[in-house]
Amino acid sequence: MASLEIDPRYPRVSQGRRMMGVLIDWLMSYAIAIGFFVEFGEPSMGAVVFLIFTGQYLIFAALGGATPGHRIMGLKIVRFSDGGMPTPMQALIRTALLVLIITAITFDQNGRGINERLSNTVLVKTR
Repeated sequence: MASLEIDPRYPRVSQGRRMMGVLIDWLMSYAIAIGFFVEFGEPSMGAVVFLIFTGQYLIFAALGGATPGHRIMGLKIVRFSDGGMPTPMQALIRTALLVLIITAITFDQNGRGINERLSNTVLVKTR
């Protein structure tokens, strides 16, 4: 397959679904932070939300192949090579690059962000 062809194994997931999944995960992290760790408006609130988001994304991606936001939006993370569950190392790489943001919003012709290409994963529709 030439480098500019679209991979037929994994149809492109719309950016709207991807962003809604991340937004749901972020709002969940926000609610957890307010409910358990910080009061609304505290200066450390942003850092706490970021740490909760990073932790929950890593755990859910490594153990279940989908975060709660992914599941709600009908998405799942799989290995690009064979469509299996991502390994913990792939989940770690994907998460680390996702939270850098720029790697998650830079896409190739298949709709895969840099975070997906470097972790050898892809986001697919489950429904």
